[in-house]
Amino acid sequence: MFDGSPEDHFPVPAARTSAWRPVTQESPLVRAVLIAVALGGLAILVVAPLIVVFAEALAKGAGEALRSLAKPEALSAIRLTLIVAAITVPLNAIFGIAAAWTITKFDFRGKAFLITLIDLPFSISPVVAGLALVLLFGTNSLIGGWLVAQNFPIIFALPGIVLASIFVTFPFVARELIPVMIEQGRAEEEAALTLGASGWRVFLTVTLPNIKWALLYGVLLCNARAMGEFGAVAVVSGKIRGQTATMPITIEMMYNEYFSVAAFSLATVLALLGLLTLALKTLLEWRHADQLAATRRH
Repeated sequence: MFDGSPEDHFPVPAARTSAWRPVTQESPLVRAVLIAVALGGLAILVVAPLIVVFAEALAKGAGEALRSLAKPEALSAIRLTLIVAAITVPLNAIFGIAAAWTITKFDFRGKAFLITLIDLPFSISPVVAGLALVLLFGTNSLIGGWLVAQNFPIIFALPGIVLASIFVTFPFVARELIPVMIEQGRAEEEAALTLGASGWRVFLTVTLPNIKWALLYGVLLCNARAMGEFGAVAVVSGKIRGQTATMPITIEMMYNEYFSVAAFSLATVLALLGLLTLALKTLLEWRHADQLAATRRH
C-alpha cells in the first residue's frame, strides 16, 4: 500500500513538467514572426497586385480609363460576363442542392463515386474541360453538327460558355452544403414528414432554413469563379471580339495588343466585382454572426 499521492512515489522529472504547456501559448517573438509572415504573404500575393492593377488603370488619368471602358468591346465583355454569371449561378445552386440532398439524405451504392465526380472539376484542368466540350459539341461531332444544323450552336456561342462555366463552378455549392446537411442529420425532416408535411414543404420550412448560410456562401464563391473563369471559356468561346469574349479573355487580348490602360481598366472592373462579392459575404457574416455561429458556418 502506498501512502500519499502517486507523485510522491513516482515523481515526474522537473524538465518534463516545465515543458508541458498549451500549444497556443507561444512566446511573443514567435507570435510576432508568424503574424509578420502572414501579413507579408498577403501583402505580396494579394494587396500588391491589386494596387498595381489600379495604378496601371489610372496611369493616364481617370478620364482615359473611363473612355476605354465605354468602348463597345469592353461593354460587350462586361455584359457577356454578367449574363454568364446570371445563368450559371442559379443553375449550379439548383444542381448543388440536388446533389447534396441526394448524398446526405439517401444511402445507395456508388455514393462515394458520386462524391468523387463532384470533386472532378477541382482536379481537371479547365482547358481539358473546354476541349472535352469541343469534342462533344463541336461542329464535327454528331451532337454538335445536328445542333448547328438546327441553328443552335454550342461551341463559339453563349451556350458553350455557360456549359464551361457550370462545369468549372459546380463543386462550390455542393461542397458547401454537404458538410452542413450531414451535421444537421435527417431527424427534423423525418419528424416533419410524420406530421404530414409534403416533401416540398419540408424542404422550404425545415431544410432550407438550416442550409441557407452555406448555400449563400457557396453561391458567392460560385459567382466569383464564374466571372473570373478563363481557361475553359477561352477554349469554347473562340475569343470572338464583341460576341464571345468575356472580361478575362478581353483583358488578355487587350494586354497582348499593348492596350495597357484598357486592359487594366477592365481588370479593375473585374477585381471590383470580386471585391464586391467578398464585401457582401463579410457584411452578411457580420450582420448575422449569431445565426452563423449556431450553424457553425464562419
